[in-house]
Amino acid sequence: MLDSVKFHSITDRYLNDVYKATLSCCKNKADAEDAVQNAFLKLLKSDSEFKDDEHIKRWLILVAVNECKNNWKSFWYRNKVSFDDLDTDPSYRDEVHGELMTTLAKLPQKYQAVIHLYYYEKYNVKEIAEILSISESNVQTRLMRARNKMKKLLEEA
Repeated sequence: MLDSVKFHSITDRYLNDVYKATLSCCKNKADAEDAVQNAFLKLLKSDSEFKDDEHIKRWLILVAVNECKNNWKSFWYRNKVSFDDLDTDPSYRDEVHGELMTTLAKLPQKYQAVIHLYYYEKYNVKEIAEILSISESNVQTRLMRARNKMKKLLEEA
């Protein structure tokens, strides 16, 4: 079990990264925050041995993404009708980045996740496959399809 100093250090270092990954999966701030909180609580209670800091980060993202998936499987979420709380229009530093993120938000969740992990978190295909519990070829296929969909959406705009 982690001591409080180490836990706070890990939290300070990885909170934003884990939050960004869950935001792309959950599609709204409240669910993303819940997933992040649950992931860090699981870390606090965990007796897992970690090789290094990158292993901790990967573990946190994996747990947080799984929390998002569990939320998507819940009865409440599957039967929810309104998308009014969807956070697809945040403000960004520049117009191009904002347009990319708005277009990314239009993609299905499975494509958003791989794009975010690959381009924003800088994970390679093998690491993304481990995080999402899918095959490497599936990651490559999703990346290709996501890029094609993004290109088509950007050309239409």
